[in-house]
Amino acid sequence: MSGLAILGTGRCLPSRCVTNQELSRMVDTSDEWIAARTGIRQRYLSTPEETLTGQAAQAARLAMERAGVTPDQIGLVVAGTFTPDHASPSLACEVHGELGLDSTTPAFDVNAACTGFLTALETARCFLESSSLEGKIALVIGAEQVSRVLNMEDRSTCVLFGDGAGAALVRLSPDHPYTCRLGCRGSAEILRVGGLASPDHWVRMDGKAVFRFATTTVPQALEDLAAQAGTTLDQVDWVVCHQANGRIIDHVIKKLGADPARFYKNIHRYANTSSASIILALDEMAREGLLQPGQKVACVGFGAGLTWGATLLTW
Repeated sequence: MSGLAILGTGRCLPSRCVTNQELSRMVDTSDEWIAARTGIRQRYLSTPEETLTGQAAQAARLAMERAGVTPDQIGLVVAGTFTPDHASPSLACEVHGELGLDSTTPAFDVNAACTGFLTALETARCFLESSSLEGKIALVIGAEQVSRVLNMEDRSTCVLFGDGAGAALVRLSPDHPYTCRLGCRGSAEILRVGGLASPDHWVRMDGKAVFRFATTTVPQALEDLAAQAGTTLDQVDWVVCHQANGRIIDHVIKKLGADPARFYKNIHRYANTSSASIILALDEMAREGLLQPGQKVACVGFGAGLTWGATLLTW
């Protein structure tokens, strides 16, 4: 498997920050109830004027600026999302237009729910191995406006999610070892979103079943990932889990007998942003100086499908 280097990252959040206290005035809940069960204290929700395309494009521009990458160097755009502005064209195509990329640059979305960014990353790596993209850089996006599909009267779901967009620029690099594992356990009943044309298009979730799936699948995925890469979890500098629920991450840490200090958490600030959560965390860590060259970073996600994925990166 080819190595993959992350050249730069960026993120963009909606302008509206909604605290648990504010949410408690919309639905029967409380800050204490939400925080104790999820670790969430606030989330960002998009206003009607804010588009996902605009947020994803801004995240991409920041990543390009930080990486020193120009539009002509980008040979591919892959976006992980299940809430694009339109069913068609894709979010990736709309960002392509916003950035003024060349007409020979392909762009498309992948939908693996909360595993979307990792799926998009692996898809981009596979495309970059094509001779037609030799020497090119891929723009990989994870972006969601989950608020579009939330029933704000259902406290079992509306308190859990937030909106946001993140982007990374990547290229093949033998100096940056990379390992990836992706999978799915087909089940449409545990966690799903109805079609937008359906009268029932809200997020519906069996929370207990999702918890069981995550706390079983995530530890196994991390152990299998490390074994595939010929290393151990003790040699991994950082673990970035999909930020779905703080209790899930705590349970994974306990099950693995791992050091909690190596598991990054920011769910208290952003809630569950689905396919955006891992790239938002990576960008935040990069901006805070937590990620240093040569460090091993394991990323692991899970979502509706039920999908799962794990990636070991070298920063």
